[in-house]
Amino acid sequence: MLNRFRAGKVGLSEVLHAFQTAPIADLGFAQIDLHRSLRKNFPEVVFGEGKTPAQVAAIATRIARSENRFLVTRITPEHARVVRGKLKGVKFHEVARCLTFEKKALPRRAGTIAIVAAGTSDLPVAEEAAVTAEITGNRVERIYDVGVAGLHRLLRRLDTIQKANVIVAVAGMEGALPSVVGGLVNKPVIAVPTSVGYGAHLGGFTALLAMLNSCSSGLTVVNINNGFGAGFAASQINALAAGELK
Repeated sequence: MLNRFRAGKVGLSEVLHAFQTAPIADLGFAQIDLHRSLRKNFPEVVFGEGKTPAQVAAIATRIARSENRFLVTRITPEHARVVRGKLKGVKFHEVARCLTFEKKALPRRAGTIAIVAAGTSDLPVAEEAAVTAEITGNRVERIYDVGVAGLHRLLRRLDTIQKANVIVAVAGMEGALPSVVGGLVNKPVIAVPTSVGYGAHLGGFTALLAMLNSCSSGLTVVNINNGFGAGFAASQINALAAGELK
């Protein structure tokens, strides 16, 4: 809202009203932060895993009352069915295991975020990052199945990767992809280890340690399977590149 106020799209009285209203919506089982978008430029994101479909639906419906968009991560088809029954316009991203909602299509900022995934098994995490980046206002280039076992697959998409303002590199197994990408671009790279691989991958811990020990400059690592965290961070970097955040 503050950005809309600066752009002259919302009046001072509306901004003051937003600050004066109670910052929390108490649903009993959840305390919804109604001022999150004022601080983070996006409403509170709902982590669906461990919540019942009814709880997710109640939270999502309340957020939609005061916000133009929302994101719910780590949900099941049953969560999606119940939420969509309560609220029109909700989109279920099955591979990403996410729900998104936009009251109206919002413009996407300049510049792109490249989501680069090593293999098809990494797609749930890669798609979580992609959906997060898109709903937070970005244009996304998906570059999938380009792991280092077939380096030519990555190199043939290098022009697209190098044009992005920020790259999210997702990989399991030995976790080498982010290091290779980091050595080929001059933009920030966010590495995402996934819990994909054979026995010694240790639930993604092998990939995590490999990425943390990378010698590629400009590489940042998020936690195992944290596609959301990578997508949100990439969005903030792209917003800085677009001059939106001060």
